[in-house]
This record gives sequence, C-alpha cells and structure tokens, in this order.
Amino acid sequence: MADKQEITKKEQKLQRRGDIMDLQNHLMEFVDGENVVKGDTEVFPLKHTFTDGIYIRQMSMKKNSFVIGKIHRHNHVWFLLTGKIAVADENNTVEHIAPCYVEAPSGSKRMIYAQEDSIWVNVHANPTNTRDLEELEDLIIAKDYDEFNNEK
Repeated sequence: MADKQEITKKEQKLQRRGDIMDLQNHLMEFVDGENVVKGDTEVFPLKHTFTDGIYIRQMSMKKNSFVIGKIHRHNHVWFLLTGKIAVADENNTVEHIAPCYVEAPSGSKRMIYAQEDSIWVNVHANPTNTRDLEELEDLIIAKDYDEFNNEK
C-alpha cells in the first residue's frame, strides 16, 4: 500500500510541476512590460547584495502581484521581511506572514502571490564571489527541469 501511495504522490508532484511550467509558458506569451513582466523591472525591483561567499537577492512585491520563480540548483534560504504572501510549489501551497524564513530545497520553483506589499529575500551561496549577475544566474538557476535533473 505504501508503494502505491508513494507513486500517487510522485505523480501528483510531477503534474503540479507541469502545471506551473504550463502557466509560466502561457504567461510568457503576454509579456508587455506592464501587466506581465520578465526580470528586474520597476514592477518587481531587485536589490543585489554581496558578501564573502554569499549572494543576497531582494525583491519588492506590490499587493496583488504574482511571480513565478526560477528553478534553483541548490538548497537555499529565503526570508519574508515584510508583508504576507502565498507560496505554491509542486508540493503544496503555504501562506507566510512576515517576518519569517524558509529553507527551500534544490529544484524548487515557486509561484508567489503577494497578499500585501511584501519584501522577499533569497540568500544563495556564491563560492566564486562573483558580482556578475549573469554568472550568478548560471551558478544558481537551472534553465529547465531537464537541465536540473541531469545535474544530479
């Protein structure tokens, strides 16, 4: 019985992962720089901070905004400094009220809905101490789940 439950759980996780990717791909068709945006914009401003071996990315989210995050290669920690958000991933949906922090496992890709104006901070290892954001993206982010799964 446990084997069947595990298989069902894995199938649900993969289905939810697929749903997140489908939504992201659908939204990318509507990027207009105002209602649907991509990357660091006035709508979702980013602040980058560097210290020995650490990269910190801060994002501000306005109430009722929605973000689909990227696939993270490594475990990391994120903090909600202000506000209230709902975070959905392939496992479940959880509401967070600031201040709080969460350990995010590698392979995590999140959908974040800001129920209030919020400030969200990710903390990542930066073993090369680079300040080049493109290089950091390559270290931290997998382009898709195929790339992530091939690294294991």
